[in-house]
Amino acid sequence: MKIGFIGLGIMGSAMAANLLRAGFDLTVWNRSTDSSNLLAGLGATVAASPRAVAERTDFVIAMMADPEAVKAVRSGSDGIIAGLSKGKGLIDMSTVSVEISMESARLAHETGALFLEAPVAGSRKPAEDASLTIMVAGDRPLYDSVLPLLGKMGKKILYLGATGNATRMKLANNLVMAGMLTALCEGMALASQSGLDTAQLLEVLDSGAVSNPMFRLKGPQIAANSEFPAAFPLKHMQKDLRLALRLAEDVGQPLFAASVVNELFKAALAENLGDLDFSAVSRVIRK
Repeated sequence: MKIGFIGLGIMGSAMAANLLRAGFDLTVWNRSTDSSNLLAGLGATVAASPRAVAERTDFVIAMMADPEAVKAVRSGSDGIIAGLSKGKGLIDMSTVSVEISMESARLAHETGALFLEAPVAGSRKPAEDASLTIMVAGDRPLYDSVLPLLGKMGKKILYLGATGNATRMKLANNLVMAGMLTALCEGMALASQSGLDTAQLLEVLDSGAVSNPMFRLKGPQIAANSEFPAAFPLKHMQKDLRLALRLAEDVGQPLFAASVVNELFKAALAENLGDLDFSAVSRVIRK
């Protein structure tokens, strides 16, 4: 089985490395060459374009930052679609809109190839540990073929049916995550301004009903208010909130709290915090 991997950022580089360690024949492409060269050192073949990746492999995985990046590597004479043909498959693991996923499925099907959308829940460490949650939707025959492959990148894999469902699930997941993180930041800011020890607040939270891994991981970083190395960049969370709000408008579902949380993340972007971890939104709240 020959696998292609396009998009070697924080998540993609770790996921591709896990496929190499699992023994897959991997061909990669990335807009910047540093990540490609690192994976070449682990045994990957570096292709000249997304099209060349698709032509050389059986299944192509894309892991891009946003819808615009997906379209950039997907379309055009050097894009993924130009290299697909009958019997191949495209697996888009990016977090995009439902419309982009549906369009990617249509374009892949026009070449005779199959399509899956497979966005993930998790950040840098779960990607490195192959412990991501992978939400999959689209062509079931392709899912059945690549399930062992997905199992080398994630610990929980859910098949959700028709194309679009995985994107909807991922946006709902990240909406909840952004709200939880915002509540944590506000609670810690209130405790601090009230003269309380935020470390003790984290102990209280961890001992009760709201105990969760994200609070244990992000809480000390928020308390320290020093560096926020990007496990999941803030700009990507705001993109996901924007897409979730658009989906909510399409289906007629009010999102009162999420609308306010999105404005908070937009304010953080205006403070040039976009490339930091999404927990850096605490700096806006702390103000």
